[in-house]
Amino acid sequence: MQLGMIGLGRMGGNIVRRLLRAGHTAVVYDRSPEAVAALVEAGATGATGLEDLVAKLEGPRAVWVMLPAGAATEDTVNRLAPLLQPDDTIIDGGNSFYKDDIRRAAALRGQGLHYVDVGTSGGVWGLERGYCMMIGGDKAAVDRLDPIFATLAPGLGEVPRTPGREGRDPRAEQGYIHAGPSGAGHFVKMIHNGIEYGLMQAYAEGFDILRHANSEELPAAQRFDLDLGDIAEVWRRGSVVSSWLLDLTAAALARDEHLDGFSGFVADSGEGRWTLNAAIEEAVPANVLAAALYARFRSREQASFADKMLSAMRKGFGGHQEPK
Repeated sequence: MQLGMIGLGRMGGNIVRRLLRAGHTAVVYDRSPEAVAALVEAGATGATGLEDLVAKLEGPRAVWVMLPAGAATEDTVNRLAPLLQPDDTIIDGGNSFYKDDIRRAAALRGQGLHYVDVGTSGGVWGLERGYCMMIGGDKAAVDRLDPIFATLAPGLGEVPRTPGREGRDPRAEQGYIHAGPSGAGHFVKMIHNGIEYGLMQAYAEGFDILRHANSEELPAAQRFDLDLGDIAEVWRRGSVVSSWLLDLTAAALARDEHLDGFSGFVADSGEGRWTLNAAIEEAVPANVLAAALYARFRSREQASFADKMLSAMRKGFGGHQEPK
C-alpha cells in the first residue's frame, strides 16, 4: 500500500522504514532535505513540498502527518487539505489534543476528506519492536488503512494470550485498535501517557529511596549501600513490577549508576495536563497522575535523583533530550 509521510523525525522516519521493509511504498517530505535523502536511499520517493507529495500519490491518497502537536500540525493540515481530493485521508499520528481531532474531522468531512487520529506509542524502538496504535476515525477509512496499521503493529510476539478473549477483535492482541470515532484514538493515547507519568514517578521515587538508604540520618545498623543497577536488573526478572520502563531504568543505571549525565529537568509535552483536564470534566479522582505531573513542574526548580531517573527513562523510550 502507498502512504505519504510528512515529518521524518524520531518516529516518522522509522515508521516509513518499517513500511518499506514490508513492501509498502512511501512518498516522504520533511523540511530537512537530509532527512528526505536518507529515506530516498532506503527506498522511498522524495518530495520537495506538500504539492509535490500529493502529486506523487495515487488516489485515494493517505497522508500521515507526524509533527509536534499544536501549531505545526494545525498549519500542515490546513495547507494539505485543499490539495487533496474527496475520499483522500489525512492521518495525524502525533500527540494532538483529542478535541482538536474532533474539530478537524468535522471540517474535513465537509470537504469529502477522511481524518484519522492515531495515538502512536513505541518511540525510538518502534522500527524493530513495532508501534502500539490507538486509532480514531470512521470505520471505512480505518479499514482501508488496515494494511498499514497491521505492518506497523508489533504483532503477537512473545506476549502470552489473555484467557477469555476468544471471539473479540483480534487487532488488539496484534497491538492496535480502532478505538472509536474521530478523537477517540488520541483520547486513549492521552490517558496512556497520563498513566505513564504515574508509573515513571513511582519508579523514580522508589529508586530515590533506595539510593538514600545509606544516609547519615539513619542509625548505622539501618544503613545499606545498595547497588541500584543490580536491583533494577533483578526486578526485571520475575518481579511483579517488571516492565519496559524498568528495562530502560536498568539500562540507564548500568551505564551510569549516578546518572550524572542528566540534570533532572523533566519536561511535560501536554498529555498529562490534558489527562487531568479530562478527569476534572468527568469528575474522576486522579490523585497519582496529578502528583506525577506536579512533580515534573517541581523538577524545573530543584532537581533530585528521582528527576534524573525520569529524564533517563524518557530518553530511553522516546529519545527525549533535556532542554538546554
